[in-house]
Formats: sequence, structure tokens, C-alpha cells
Amino acid sequence: MDVLHVILQVLLGITSLLLTLLILLHKGRGGGLSDMFGGGMSSGLSSSGVAERNLNRFTVILGITWAVVIIALGLLMRFSTGADS
Repeated sequence: MDVLHVILQVLLGITSLLLTLLILLHKGRGGGLSDMFGGGMSSGLSSSGVAERNLNRFTVILGITWAVVIIALGLLMRFSTGADS
């Protein structure tokens, strides 16, 4: 159980970092905090529709993976505490 616990924790760390990166890669819609940091400026080099859709897909898949890892870690911690003590 300890090996599975470590693997899930490492996977959680990796998915958390990647999810943060993917969320920051999304194009700002304006009117929010993105305007404060220069995201409100329009640029001629906007991303194509296909690239934006793929970024959305990767973000959703990674978000679901992140949630599953958290649930698995919670269940593992919940049911393994009785065996360790």
C-alpha cells in the first residue's frame, strides 16, 4: 500500500503542476484579472480554433485525472489507517 500511496502522491503533484500550466495557457476573455496583466490587449496572433479546442480537451482530461487521483488518495488513506495502527 505504501508504494501505491507514493505513486498517487507523485501523480497528484505532476497533474497539479500541469493543470495550473494549462489553465494559465488559456486565452483571457477580458474584463477580469487578465486585463491587469496585459491580457486585455488584442493581438493579431490569436490562436486557431483547433488549438483552443485541443487545449480545452487536454485541460478537461487532466482535470478529471486530477480529481480521480484525489479521490483515490482519500479512499486509500481512509481505509488504510485501520491496518497501520
